Amino acid sequence: MLDTILNVLKQSQADAYSVKELSKEQYEFYLIRHKLDQNRVVNTKYYSVTVYKKIEDGKYLGHATRMIAPTANHEEIVSQIDELIEQAKLVKNLPYELNPAVTYVSEEEEIDVGKISSDFLSCMQSMQETETEDLNSYEIFVSKNKERLITSNGVDVTRVYPQSMVEVVVNARKDEEEIELYRMYESGTCDVESLSFDVNETLKYGKDKLVAKKTPNFNEMDVIFSTDASLQIYRWLIDRMNVVYKYEGISNLELGKEIAEGIVGDKMSVKTVTSLKNSSKNSLFDGEGAKRRDLDLVVDGVAKNFHGNKQYASYLGVEDSFVAANFVVSGGSLSEEELRSTPYVEIVEFSDFQVSAFNGDIAGEIRLGYYFDGKSITPISGGSVSGSMNDFVKELYMSKTSRQYDSMLVPRLIKLKNVIVTGAE
Repeated sequence: MLDTILNVLKQSQADAYSVKELSKEQYEFYLIRHKLDQNRVVNTKYYSVTVYKKIEDGKYLGHATRMIAPTANHEEIVSQIDELIEQAKLVKNLPYELNPAVTYVSEEEEIDVGKISSDFLSCMQSMQETETEDLNSYEIFVSKNKERLITSNGVDVTRVYPQSMVEVVVNARKDEEEIELYRMYESGTCDVESLSFDVNETLKYGKDKLVAKKTPNFNEMDVIFSTDASLQIYRWLIDRMNVVYKYEGISNLELGKEIAEGIVGDKMSVKTVTSLKNSSKNSLFDGEGAKRRDLDLVVDGVAKNFHGNKQYASYLGVEDSFVAANFVVSGGSLSEEELRSTPYVEIVEFSDFQVSAFNGDIAGEIRLGYYFDGKSITPISGGSVSGSMNDFVKELYMSKTSRQYDSMLVPRLIKLKNVIVTGAE
């Protein structure tokens, strides 16, 4: 199938092309209250094709992408690629060079999908359930992926990697009331310690949600983020260091300058790394065939390097750029105890939480949080948070300890000062 697609592309009117072939061996388990309801093994293969077409004698370079089914015959492949070329003619991007030739085949990892699945099943069965808090259901997906990228420029890279996902529904009950909390965990293989902590933490949240009081109207309050919602804060900065956001004028950051004026709190440092323990995104090459490397993006609050795809990197004159996958955020100066030593609201569950890449605005509806008044902690629910990261980044504080969420290793706690907290009372 791959050879057929490549032969059709070589004979087509495309000026350049790339083909991705992904083979996936996946084990799936569906359990209801630890009882296996269904399981299956799925073997699939995907083909993604991108064609590039010069427009107006090379003034522009258009491109278009689509999936081609592995069951497609020769005539169908020809027809679909011809359609892609016509679509590419409608996209008037400024011209740029594709990544240069490189050949690489990663070592065949000893990925035992059955063993990884067994680790997940054992871990999930060991959770600290009670008569009032337990696991309603969970689904486990574990795969061994083999991905190959071939381009007309001579790129031919192959990588083999594990990828896992667990979806969990937690139940909590009190008298006549019952609630559900949903979680999704992604990783490479099974990190037993991390998964156990996360699920047991959610069981506790379910219990506290049932006794939560309505959120008071605090106006402005220090807010601590201690769950995966914090990733939106860090991605706000990571995105601003992306060549796409810089070229489009969304990011105003300049290399060698601070990310904000007058920072008095912790100064964030962000770097991208090729390998992060148990990440599902470890790879020496990105999806365009560019070689990844460890790279500082922000150091002590100062912008150092942009990252991103070949197209926009070329427009900005950024050399040796790549699409990053793993990120490490550091810069925390305080212990968790110090961050929690003064009054705060700690939000652990949002109905939704977003940080705008365009203007830095944050917004989120509180599903569960904890209010510390200086003496005691009270579970709270309802209300919302708002404000702007453009202001918060000037004084925020992070923990020295870290927590990993698949491809991101970040401070376990981050505190934003003077966040607007609208109550539910």
